[in-house]
Amino acid sequence: MGRLWNVIKGFFSLFVSKVETEHPEIVYQNSIDAITTKAVQLRNAAAAIIRRRDELEDRYETKTRELKDIEAQLQVAVQNGDEEIGTLLVEKLEALQAEVADLNVEYEQGKKDADDVKSALLRIQSERNKLVAEKDRMMAKLASADARIKVQEQLDGLSMDSDVKALDNVRTHIKNRVAAANLGKELNESSLDARLEKIKSQVGNVQAKSKFEELRKQHVAAQQGQQGTNKTM
Repeated sequence: MGRLWNVIKGFFSLFVSKVETEHPEIVYQNSIDAITTKAVQLRNAAAAIIRRRDELEDRYETKTRELKDIEAQLQVAVQNGDEEIGTLLVEKLEALQAEVADLNVEYEQGKKDADDVKSALLRIQSERNKLVAEKDRMMAKLASADARIKVQEQLDGLSMDSDVKALDNVRTHIKNRVAAANLGKELNESSLDARLEKIKSQVGNVQAKSKFEELRKQHVAAQQGQQGTNKTM
């Protein structure tokens, strides 16, 4: 079964390759659609990462302001000599300092993550735009090549267009009719009756010429006799 499945996959792969070769625009469009899908998914991920960065920024700024307030309050407590309040504020100050430090690390990482995902999104958008431009350019080249091949086939007499084939059929038919007419004439001229009629025509022509020559001689003789009679008189 494994070998049979490999053969089936091989035939299917050849079929797919043939379809892709005959329709390259489909292959280009599928690639463009795949990149577009990735771009949409990355955009959604980028939105979540940027939102987290903004939230960390808000928390960091809020805690930083609280820290400054505690520091100011602690200064007042020290000036007033209020040990109880001062001790409480020192505890709050230390907790806020630790929290602000942690938030600062998270915020810096959030900014880096946001920058990275924006760069990745820009790269994939650039890749898609390049592929769209390549598709338009290659399809134009393919159309130009197909047009030039068709013109060359017509110039070489290899065109298979129906109108060219119909014209060739008409020309052949006319030539056949002319040849048939010429054949009938040639057969008539070569027949015994035609040859006999030609001989009769030639004989009649010779006889007519002989009769005309005889009449001409009689006319000349008559003129000469008339002239002799006139001289005697």
